[in-house]
Order: sequence, then structure tokens, then C-alpha cells
Amino acid sequence: MGAYIAGVLVPLVFTLLLRNSKNRKRRSLLADVGGEPGYAVRNHRFNSPVETAWKGITTLAELFEQSWKQHHDKKFLGTRRLVSRDTEVSKDGRSFEKLHLGDYEWLSYGEVFEAVCNFASGLVQLGHQKEERVAIFADTREEWFIALQGCFRRNVTVVTMYASLGEEALCHSLNETEVTTVICGSKELKKLLDINGQLDTVKRVICMDDELSSDSSLIEHRWTLTSFSDVGRLGQERPVDADLPLSADIAVIMYTSGSTGLPKGVMMTHGNVLATISAVMTIVPGLGGKDVYLAYLPLAHILELAAENVIAAVGSSIGYGSPLTLTDTSSKIKRGTKGDASMLRPTLMTAVPAILDRVRDGVCKKVDATGGLSKKLFDLAYARLLSAINGSWFGARGLERLLWNFLVFGKVRAILGGRIRFVLSGGAPLSGGTQRFINICLGAPIGQGYGLTETCAGGTFSEYDDTSVGRVGAPLPCSFIKLIDWPEGGYLVSDSPMPRGEIVVGGPNVTVGYFKNEEKTKEVYKVDERGMRWFYTGDIGRIHADGCLEIIDRKKDIVKLQHGEYVSLGKVEAALVVSPYVDNIMTHADPFHSFCVALVVASQPALEDWALKQNIEYADFSDLCQKGETIKEVQGSLVKAAKAARLEKFEIPSRIKLLSEAWTPESGLVTAALKIKRESIRKAYSVDLAKLYSP
Repeated sequence: MGAYIAGVLVPLVFTLLLRNSKNRKRRSLLADVGGEPGYAVRNHRFNSPVETAWKGITTLAELFEQSWKQHHDKKFLGTRRLVSRDTEVSKDGRSFEKLHLGDYEWLSYGEVFEAVCNFASGLVQLGHQKEERVAIFADTREEWFIALQGCFRRNVTVVTMYASLGEEALCHSLNETEVTTVICGSKELKKLLDINGQLDTVKRVICMDDELSSDSSLIEHRWTLTSFSDVGRLGQERPVDADLPLSADIAVIMYTSGSTGLPKGVMMTHGNVLATISAVMTIVPGLGGKDVYLAYLPLAHILELAAENVIAAVGSSIGYGSPLTLTDTSSKIKRGTKGDASMLRPTLMTAVPAILDRVRDGVCKKVDATGGLSKKLFDLAYARLLSAINGSWFGARGLERLLWNFLVFGKVRAILGGRIRFVLSGGAPLSGGTQRFINICLGAPIGQGYGLTETCAGGTFSEYDDTSVGRVGAPLPCSFIKLIDWPEGGYLVSDSPMPRGEIVVGGPNVTVGYFKNEEKTKEVYKVDERGMRWFYTGDIGRIHADGCLEIIDRKKDIVKLQHGEYVSLGKVEAALVVSPYVDNIMTHADPFHSFCVALVVASQPALEDWALKQNIEYADFSDLCQKGETIKEVQGSLVKAAKAARLEKFEIPSRIKLLSEAWTPESGLVTAALKIKRESIRKAYSVDLAKLYSP
């Protein structure tokens, strides 16, 4: 009997000790830094920011050449073969394109390096000069990576922009950077054709697809049009020696999404991007040649660009996919055929919260639809593993965990191929519920990162063994994280129990600034007396006792929604306050939701006049504001005002709360100048805001 008791107690005691040791672990340490006073921390493993993880490597071009030498014969870039393209018609008459995609076809590191060199030489043969800039305007694919590295071998700066960019932003980005060569797909070629008369400096267009648009002949009147494969052939026939860049040379001008107007171009040096790549190398344990990475996010985003260069640096494989073909049930996958994940069976992937939320919602709906014993079994298994992750002594571990994984969660893991061992989440906040769901159902940790285009995605990253939710980890080895006081918002580094303030990122990953925008650059970039470059993010954070960062607010009134759209709260309020029913308004957006809501102080004369005409009876003005027909009328008026101001659908509040009491300086909800005090209103109406987001 004693042996049985020991068999139970020993694991429990060991678990308790292990749990306590994890709780005591310091993930960052105080740092001695220059610049503005604040609370600064660094990665606990590195005394100073990491610039490169490889001796003698200072640029992305050198790094890829090293990978070619070390992994010459290993498979590197994979693309699925198109078997057929069909059109399905729904019952309501709408047509949908469905793809039947075959196996992945692979290029080795040696073959990719050869393609890179040929493309670099082909650019020269087309007449592109070193001091001229190239723009890549296309969805993520292997040609994107090859073109990028080809430009690097000639020290040509690459301008990146989202394939979904609108005409005005596209014209602005291309004209501002004086791009002479654009590399694009056939879909993007049609967009270029629509604006060809508005582009000032473009001379050459390289199309990644061999099958050119029937309208492409019209382009020849203004530009030289060449297929991607023809550029490679030109370079192969007439090779040119490499002209490699220096660390301080501009590698990429990356255009942001333009949330407050036209997009800004962030200038990144080779050294900036290399610092982030070197830091991320230390985060994922066992990263190496056996790993397979599923690439489907936009390469025009620094998160994906950095991730693919990390994969290339360690000799892993990259298989390309798309959000619309990701799983067997994705919208563009022909029924009965495989999606990208189940065909590739990746071990690593990067995801934005919206994708992970979609996986979670899909699984939950399927479980609920099945019902019965299957649902009860799923709920029990989930509860048992959740208990273990949350630190309970009696949660499922060991053999029981293996059993649940085999019986219940195997089918869920098969959605993404069944081999995922690490997921990197970034781009927007990930809800704690989704994080736990992925931890349990996929059996893989999620590394949440915090970074910006201006910091080359470098900032913080949660470590492999950190199972906490709602935080974004400790500083990456390339970065210092500093909090500085923001008294106007009530956030101070002296706050208890945790220091709070505006997040400032320093290190070799902090970029040069905004292209042709010195005023904005001086506003948010600073160099301290020690020569360290800092970026003022405008985000508000607090640092926990173990040194991990949590994002708690935004200094400006711009909020990124769950699917990545930016909402400028002030802009929306300015558009909606013109409604005759509005006396005052505060728009509120939650990063964990895909829509915004609003608190509306109703105009009593206008609303009572409307009620009189509608013969609506009410006890008092407060009662009138709570009536469903009143809320519907005001909501309709807001939608009308929003459309008149040309607001996007996601900017229009989906739900509103009508308030009968005015906001006054005496109430503390507006300033003496009658400007709303956003934080005070949020606190005063926290219950109402929570109800607006409840199902």
C-alpha cells in the first residue's frame, strides 16, 4: 500500500515544486539604458541587444548565401500543382471558384539560390539600375521570396505593399518611392492597368505568371512587360556578378496599412531585419532542418517576411498556401480534395488571431452539431486538460493525457496536418480562450509576440514554457523594452502593483524612420546619448513581476479590430455626431471583437419630438432611451451619417447604448473644453460596454 501512496504523492509533489519554480522564473531583468527616464527591461539571457547570431553575417543576402552553402541539396520552397479549376453555382445563383490542388512540388536550396542569382542578373539585363527601387505587389508565393533575395544580391531596395491595397494608396506608395520596376501577379497586373496613367516613374513590369492578361498588350505602350521566367532566362544567359549590400543599406521600404490616411513607408536596413531574425532563432526550441513551415500570410507584412527568413536561415522547408485553401473545408478547396495544411503536414506556422478563432469556431460548431456522447466526451477531455494547464494537481497528465489526445483531439489536429509543434501568433491580441483552445486541441504552445513594422516585428515574445494568457512575453534578445510615464492617461512607472506607461522599444531592430516623412520620424523615433535608437509605440503596457509585458491600452484613439482593421475612434465620432439625435458620443472598439460599439448621449429635444410624431408613450426621457424602437431609430440615423461620411462597414457601431444624462465637466466625463475623457467614460460605463459585446 505504501508503494501505491508514494506513486501518487511523488508526482504531485514534483508537479508542485516544478510549478513553483516556473512561477519564480524571471523572464526579463532590469536594464541600464539611456534616453528618457522610465522602467526598462532586457531579455534575461543577454546583457546587450543581439545584432546577429552568425559570425561574419551582417546582411540578409549573406545569410541566404550561407544557407545555400550549408543546405544545398535539402528541399526548401514548395508550391502545390494546380490539377483543375472549377466553378460551382449555389442555389441562389452565385458562382464560386473551386480549386483541386495536387502535391507539393519542391525546389532545393541549391535550385532556389540559382533562381535568385539568375533573377538578379536578369534585372540588370532589363535595364534596372542599382539606385532604382523595385516594388513587389503580389500574394505570398515562392516567386516573391526569390525576387526579394534577387534584389538583395544587387543591393536593390524593395518596396513592399499589400496585394489588397486600394488604388489611391497603391499610387501613393509607387510614386512616393519613385519605383521603376514592379513585380506582380496577373491579378495585380489588372490593378496596375487600371491606374497606369497615374504612375509617374514605372518603366518595367515583371509578371510572376507566364499566362499574361489579354489586356496586358495595352501596358506595352507605357511599360516593358516581361514574365518572371523570362527574367530568369535572361540572367542565366548573361550572368552578372553580385553587388552585395552593407548592414546599414536599406533592404525594404515596407508600407503600412494606412489606418490614419495614406500609408507610410517604413525604411528597414539589412541590420534591422537581421537583428529580429537572430533574436527569434533563440525562441523556438529545436528549430532546424526537420521542420516544415506553412506560409500563407502576406509577405508584405514584416511578421511573415521575418518568419520565412528565419526558416531559410536554419535549413527548414517552406510550403506555400493561402488563407482560402488552408484546410480541407476552406472556401476555395474543391470538396473531397485536400487543403494546404493536410497536404503539407507542417510542424510550424504563423497565424493571426482571426485564423485561430476560425479554427476554434469551426471545431466548436462541429462538436455542438454532433451532440450526444461525442460532445460529452469532448467537453470532459477539454476540461481535464485545461485543469492541468491551469496548474491543478488533478488535471490530466501522463497516460491520461495521451489517451484523451488519441481518443478526442487527434481529429482536431488533423485539420492542420497533425504535426504542429509550435504556433507563432501576432498582428493583433489573441484572446485567452482561443489560446487555451489551441494549446489543448492542437497540443502545441502558442508564442505570442508584440512588435511593429517600425521595430521589424521585434519587441517581445512569450517563451516556449510560458503558459500564461493575455500577455506578450519578455523582450526579445534584440530589444530593450522601456515604459515611460504618460500622466495625461494616468499611467505611471511608479504605479502599484506593476509599473505602467507608454511602451518604447530600443535596439538594433528599430528601423531608420519613415520614407520622405522627416516630421513624423522625429515625432516617434529618438536616439539617446548612448547612440541607442528608440521607437515610441503609443501603446500602453504594464510589466509583470516575472518581467513579461501586457498590453493594456492605446495612447491614441486608434484600435485594431480582431481581423486586423484599424478604427480611428475620433474619426468615427466626428462623422456620427452630426446625427440630429446625438448630443455626444463615444465609440468603443475591443481588439478581441470584429465590430465596434458606441455610447450615445441622446439629444432630448430631437428624440422627444420624434416620439411625439410616432405616438410613442414613455414615462420619462430615460424610459424613452431604453425602448427598442428608439434605439432602432437612432441606429438608423447613425448609419445614414456614417454612409454620408463614407465610413467603412467595420467603422460603423454595430450596437449602441442610449444615455439620457448629459456628460459635463462636473461629472468628470468631459474636459472644460467639452472633449470626451475616454478612459473615464469607459470606467463609468464598463458594465454597459460589456453588455454591448455580450452575445
